[in-house]
Amino acid sequence: MPPVRVSLIARTVPEALTALEAAAVWLDAHGAAPSIEQDSAAAAGLEGRWPTVARASIARDADAVIAFGGDGTLLNAAQAMVHSEGEAPLMGINLGRLGFLTEVGPEGMVGALESLIAGRTTIETRAMLTGRVRRGDAIAGERLALNDIVVTRGALSRMIEIEVFVDGPFVCHVKADGLIVATATGSTAYNLSAGGPIVHPSVDAFVLTPIAPHTLTNRPLVLPAGVQIALRPAIAPQSEIVVTFDGQFGFPLEPGDIVEITRAPRLLRLLHTLDRTHFDMLRNKLRWGTRE
Repeated sequence: MPPVRVSLIARTVPEALTALEAAAVWLDAHGAAPSIEQDSAAAAGLEGRWPTVARASIARDADAVIAFGGDGTLLNAAQAMVHSEGEAPLMGINLGRLGFLTEVGPEGMVGALESLIAGRTTIETRAMLTGRVRRGDAIAGERLALNDIVVTRGALSRMIEIEVFVDGPFVCHVKADGLIVATATGSTAYNLSAGGPIVHPSVDAFVLTPIAPHTLTNRPLVLPAGVQIALRPAIAPQSEIVVTFDGQFGFPLEPGDIVEITRAPRLLRLLHTLDRTHFDMLRNKLRWGTRE
């Protein structure tokens, strides 16, 4: 049987890089074939010890990808993986705070690696969003998101107004600090903080949630994930409005810009080695549904 090929990527902070090195040593000693993402290898001083791989190719020749950091690190790795060739699933080792997506902590890393090379894992698919900024007849920017795409005011802006269209027809006018378009995965992120619903990740749906809306009639809206959403913000000459993708990347909008959001053509595959349900994660991480 060929060795299990595992690509490793980390947030460039000491604790994440140390955990990455420890995982590479363990995998190497137990017959697996680790490779390190180039920037992570350079930051950890591991160049030459194991093969390196470009970020854009991290999933191409791997059986699994492991991200070391917090949920932000996993979101960043997800961006690279859906653009990369290959169908390797992604697992996160949590070295951040909440770790809702990166469910394995440092103390469980060796057990997770043992399960990985023994094949005691499950794979779950998650839908992603594609967001495009249409400026006239051109596409000024395009990005993917696993959690959410958010149109929001900048540092100097006041409340903003956004017209919402679904599959062409006008749906509503939102006057708020911003508007979140979240996947089911992202329903437990910014969407939840803004008062949106928790959506089970198996539900094929998007959620539109206004941020601090001006009127009580603006409520979150759940839509089937197959629709095309268009957001047209009213941008005054001196206002600042941006669209952000998973909180990782921001793009400033100009008057007349339209943000188009659809389901991404590829699914992200998440690797699980723990016998936890989604409801276990809600209770343990968010204290949802627990007794006082």
